[in-house]
Amino acid sequence: MRAKIFDSTLRDGAQAEGISFLVGDKIKIAKALDELGVDFIEAGNPGSNQKDMEFFHVAKGLTFKHSKLVAFGSTRRCNGEASSDANLLALLEAGTDYVCIFGKSWDFHVTQIINTTLEENLLMIKDSIRFLISKGKHVFFDAEHFFDGYKSNKEYAIKALQAAEEAGAECLVLCDTNGGTFPDEMVEIIKDVKKNVHTELGIHAHNDSGMAISLSVLAVLNGVTQVQGTFLGYGERCGNANLSAIIANLELKRNVKCLPDGNIKDLTNTARVVAEISNFKLLSTLPYVGETAFAHKAGMHVDGVFKNSKSFEHISPDLVGNERKFLISEVAGKATVLAKIEKIYPNVEKNDPRLSMIIQRIKDLEYLGYQFEGADASFELIVHKTFGAFKPFFEVLDFKTIGEGPSKANLHSSAAIIKVSVEGIEEITAANGDGPVDALNEALRKAIGRFYPILNMVHLSDYKVRILDGKESATAAKTRVLIESTDGASTWSTVGVSKDIIEASFKALIDSIEYKLFKENNK
Repeated sequence: MRAKIFDSTLRDGAQAEGISFLVGDKIKIAKALDELGVDFIEAGNPGSNQKDMEFFHVAKGLTFKHSKLVAFGSTRRCNGEASSDANLLALLEAGTDYVCIFGKSWDFHVTQIINTTLEENLLMIKDSIRFLISKGKHVFFDAEHFFDGYKSNKEYAIKALQAAEEAGAECLVLCDTNGGTFPDEMVEIIKDVKKNVHTELGIHAHNDSGMAISLSVLAVLNGVTQVQGTFLGYGERCGNANLSAIIANLELKRNVKCLPDGNIKDLTNTARVVAEISNFKLLSTLPYVGETAFAHKAGMHVDGVFKNSKSFEHISPDLVGNERKFLISEVAGKATVLAKIEKIYPNVEKNDPRLSMIIQRIKDLEYLGYQFEGADASFELIVHKTFGAFKPFFEVLDFKTIGEGPSKANLHSSAAIIKVSVEGIEEITAANGDGPVDALNEALRKAIGRFYPILNMVHLSDYKVRILDGKESATAAKTRVLIESTDGASTWSTVGVSKDIIEASFKALIDSIEYKLFKENNK
């Protein structure tokens, strides 16, 4: 069994809040999807904006190994001629072999939204498809609002499909445009549709009811052969059907081929590429490709996975190119800690008493407000210190920050003075910064930089603050600070907790620098 994957990240996905693709972004995503092996890439609506048309002009010079580019547009305007319709002419100018046009299949939309007659709407569908086919195009027809239209006026919704079929459309795509259809009613509707048309069917689901993935999978299991969606579920309102999950579900659970042989293992990497180019953080809880899709925290769960991974995993993460994670917390058992430590000290014994020491240390710190799920570097430092492998690279003897009111143009708002000791040598330095944490960061680097010049490569890439104790007044509450640092080649995260936000930040900052120095010293 085979399902054709039709990705609309570059068109429907671009309609999501917060997304604005440049032409270069769209090319990069198209190449990533082509490498994965999706069948069709709907790359934009050339009749709606200049940027999409520019993409299609650039794409004419590109070679795709597997995917076919698709240009998207609407049927001709009411009471017009297909041969002179600006939107249809733009589809021709896009230069793709495949086009996808949408038309109305809900009588309410025909009479109330585009304000024409039911008969004229059927002619719009037929004329548009016939015109595009006469120009050598392969045409897919998106029956917009099909399921709502079917429930409102079954006969007319079917007539819209039959008009597209009669005109020569190669695939009739049933669209749940408002995202309100339930899987059981969709199955019954598809069965009836198949009695009335004989052309290949597609499904285009939106996630407004949280069922877009289920709708799409069930549609395929009931004879639909083309699945439309966006790779990570991006789209208007609640988004479109998430193709990364649909592909994995069909290939791994129902033996429905969606990608070229072996390419399913590239699913997670493709998801990370698409998210990065889209300037969105990849949602950690996404099925199959999310960072925590195979993350285990409870001690009993980790113990079960160690004994047999299928005890708490529905598939092996390596099948989709993802990896298993064991999360450190106060509910983690010895098996969790052992799994994390084995990556650092592969020869550690299960009965090593230091494991219990580390577990207790983690519990004590988490009681104070620390959290190590997103701060692996701070956890690793605890392990090295417990195993006696860590020797401090410096000691902070004293520090002070000075803040100002609104700073003048081009002037820093804060300053910091710091006193450190490196192997008995004391150093006092001061630095300015955009805020007290930035000033402390600059002063600390300045103080120890002549001893450890490697720190010139390191900079902070993210900074998160969380107020922990709602019982206290907001300004006196306990604060947790998570810092992400990078040297350009790798990234690591550290954590600090205090009722003083500056002290919490400084603790995380010191861990970050010590982690980098330890790694360099032990290369």
